[in-house]
Amino acid sequence: MISVFDLFSIGIGPSSSHTVGPMKAAREFVEGLAESGRLDRTARIGVALYGSLALTGAGHGTVDAVLVGLEGAHPRTVQPETVPARAAMIRTGGQIRLNGTHEIAFAFDRDFQLHKQEFLPKHANGMRFDAFDAHGQVVGSQVYYSIGGGFIVTDEQYGHTAPSQSVPYPFDSAEALLSHCRREGRTIAQIVTANEIALGRSEEAVRATALEIAHVMKECVESGCRHEGTLPGGLNVRRRAPALFRKLITQQIAGRLDAMLWPMLYAMAVNEENAAGGRVVTAPTNGAAGIVPAVLTYYRNFYPRADEEGVVTFLLTAGAIGLLYKMNASISGAEVGCQGEVGVASSMAAGAYAAVIGGTLEQIENAAEIAMEHHLGMTCDPVGGLVQIPCIERNGVAAEQAIKVAQLALLEDGQHKVSLDTVIQTMFQTGKDMKHTYKETSLGGLAITVNVPEC
Repeated sequence: MISVFDLFSIGIGPSSSHTVGPMKAAREFVEGLAESGRLDRTARIGVALYGSLALTGAGHGTVDAVLVGLEGAHPRTVQPETVPARAAMIRTGGQIRLNGTHEIAFAFDRDFQLHKQEFLPKHANGMRFDAFDAHGQVVGSQVYYSIGGGFIVTDEQYGHTAPSQSVPYPFDSAEALLSHCRREGRTIAQIVTANEIALGRSEEAVRATALEIAHVMKECVESGCRHEGTLPGGLNVRRRAPALFRKLITQQIAGRLDAMLWPMLYAMAVNEENAAGGRVVTAPTNGAAGIVPAVLTYYRNFYPRADEEGVVTFLLTAGAIGLLYKMNASISGAEVGCQGEVGVASSMAAGAYAAVIGGTLEQIENAAEIAMEHHLGMTCDPVGGLVQIPCIERNGVAAEQAIKVAQLALLEDGQHKVSLDTVIQTMFQTGKDMKHTYKETSLGGLAITVNVPEC
């Protein structure tokens, strides 16, 4: 099994599949050249983006991410504010420093190609890297796919499950996960903790990692509520979170609570940071990065018995639910539409919130299922190829919905006709049936009906 923390990777915006994944792929390619002794022989590098990466790459920061990735940048450690400037220098300067050490000539118009009408056969997010020696001979070549949530696979790895590490409580379905819980008398978070320990973390490290992720999420919410201005990309979308934050504070002081507006604000704040290329946590993707932090922040600020143990429980439960979608469906908007991003995040957050406010296993499953059931068929149609319209507001609405769904589940006995496993299967089939124009290509939906300037 993979770790739940793979779903909560710390990186940069605006997209896990179009920014984080391509940066990691570019870095991995040049690292491979260096490790095999081929980097010193490389005189030219060629990059080709295909399908969704090419169609929305400009708005999602894909080109910049690949360029700095080729120089050795990693999403977790790179300073977000340095990426655009360094990428611009590479584009215009005629030089690139592969792996941070090997400088070669680089002609952007020749060496970086966008194949907007061509999709590689295995996934909509395909890219190819080629390295050539001084005589034009290929010294290295690799196709990668960015499959959602920052995960990447090579052409050879695609469709093949990596060897699984042994864990005490393996699960590939909600039924199996909940069976472990019932048999052992443990919560979902406790089952996940036991598995994480088997994967190499101590119990203290599991807790510390969860709290680190929670801290980055908290910082992102606060940054989004503080940063004014206009988002980059050409749509001239203004940051709304700071003004909304001030208005809600004023209303709160005056005695008008409107508590359910807070999670909407928190989610919008995170997604404005994401759209600006800031530091975010994939949860499980960047396009849906605001929902889990928003509901977690709402829990911390408004639930009277909130504590650190609850924060850890929240994230481990959310991670377990996210793993079910990752293993059995998809978290890639380019593969299944926004139901695989915002829908999955809402399902994760609803189940996690139900867990920390006292829900039974049945109520947790019910909350997670309801949240996805009402996102089925949601398209991914970013206007201008940017993670702004409708993405920012969409996160806010989904965060509020997750909380209400969890509260509804706890008002009932947990009995439900549709299982979480069934709704996951349904989501995946719905995504397969969806036209590609509605799957992160900016060729359908709001992306073509909203009149915007060229971005």
